[in-house]
Amino acid sequence: MDDTIVAISTTTGVGAISIIRLSGEEALKIASKVFTKNLTKEKSHTIHYGHVIDNGEKIDEVLITVMKSPKTFTREDVVEINCHGGIATTNKVLEVILKNGARLAEPGEFTKRAFLNGRIDLLEAEATMDLISSKSETARKISINTLTGETSNLIKDLRNELIQIISNIEVNIDYPEYEDIEQLTSTKILPSINKFKKKLQEIIKKSEDSKVIKEGITVGIVGRPNVGKSSLLNALIEEKKAIVTDIPGTTRDIVEGTIIIDGIILNIIDTAGIRESKDLVEQIGVEKSLEIIDSADLVIFILNNNEEITEEEKRLLKKVKDKKHIIVINKIDLEKKLDRKKIEDKYIEISVKENIGITEIKKEIKKLFNMGKLKTNDLTYLSSARSIALLHKALSSIDEALQEIEKNSPIDIIEFSLKVAWDYLGEVIGETYTDELLDELFSRFCLGK
Repeated sequence: MDDTIVAISTTTGVGAISIIRLSGEEALKIASKVFTKNLTKEKSHTIHYGHVIDNGEKIDEVLITVMKSPKTFTREDVVEINCHGGIATTNKVLEVILKNGARLAEPGEFTKRAFLNGRIDLLEAEATMDLISSKSETARKISINTLTGETSNLIKDLRNELIQIISNIEVNIDYPEYEDIEQLTSTKILPSINKFKKKLQEIIKKSEDSKVIKEGITVGIVGRPNVGKSSLLNALIEEKKAIVTDIPGTTRDIVEGTIIIDGIILNIIDTAGIRESKDLVEQIGVEKSLEIIDSADLVIFILNNNEEITEEEKRLLKKVKDKKHIIVINKIDLEKKLDRKKIEDKYIEISVKENIGITEIKKEIKKLFNMGKLKTNDLTYLSSARSIALLHKALSSIDEALQEIEKNSPIDIIEFSLKVAWDYLGEVIGETYTDELLDELFSRFCLGK
């Protein structure tokens, strides 16, 4: 981090203003080389009018903001150049700065420097990008709560509680000769560990709810060809996005649409009809459909009221049984040929053509995911897959400690499992990390952030 980085921080395209950001030890010096004023002697957090110049030629009329360390986002010297929007002008200003000693920043490198310099923790770093990409009001609220440190404090409190238990064990192991120290046995620490486990489980549950709020629910619509999958997608999103015909096999690739119900995003996927086919393209579509069944948060399985249930459909019903699912019988406006007794599950009868039952499907989705409760939950919880996975690992380590207590294992073995849990919680906020993790995490960020 000894060099000075630069990147365009605004969306590339035609606009009133573009912002080019520099950060690093040489930021003020490099900016001064291309500006009509020496910025190194100016006060911090001031704005200056002038021109960007290259070999005596005026490139653009700009406003430059000077922000000196440590009171900046990266805790380094930061310069932001507000130039006129437009691809040619913005790129030319960037070119001039690069020519005078700055290096083009990698995606997310400004935020990465903020983390490495102690300005933010890893949760707050993730929340920065989440705030930019928020697609709903509730997702925005989760991101801003995390960005302001409230969620990080939740994890810090957990770690403090756990370290108290570990410290008590350490004292007994290291100083057994002191008479005024109560001898600590596994049975004496059992209530404290159980109390901690209960709190951790509650945080995991609410964090998983927050993940649903932030990322939405992936809904896969599956079934045989020509049962009305594409028509249902169009009805749910109230838009003619999928092609609808009477020809089986029309949908050969996945088609996606999005709606928001009670502030929760539903990413709805219309899949290719599942059947045996000699058509290579259709076979690939069927394979993708089967993958959607495994990966979706919710499966809407459609049957045709006008046809008998097939052996293939019976197999698919068994496949979706252990997932959150809704069984839908479509085309109830046509002659009834489907034997309901062969469906060992509750179902919703609809007619997409007559707009019957669509509201009932939305109500069932809300019920399955407790959307009413999700909306009123405290939003100060984790919401990324990475952090929730680490919480689960911490919980597994706590369970291992409890198992060792049941086996009457030595207390130092119990302590080891507790320390592993403490380390996992540290990974959540970035107290411990690997370079590979940082590279992977910040590579998802947009350039200039």
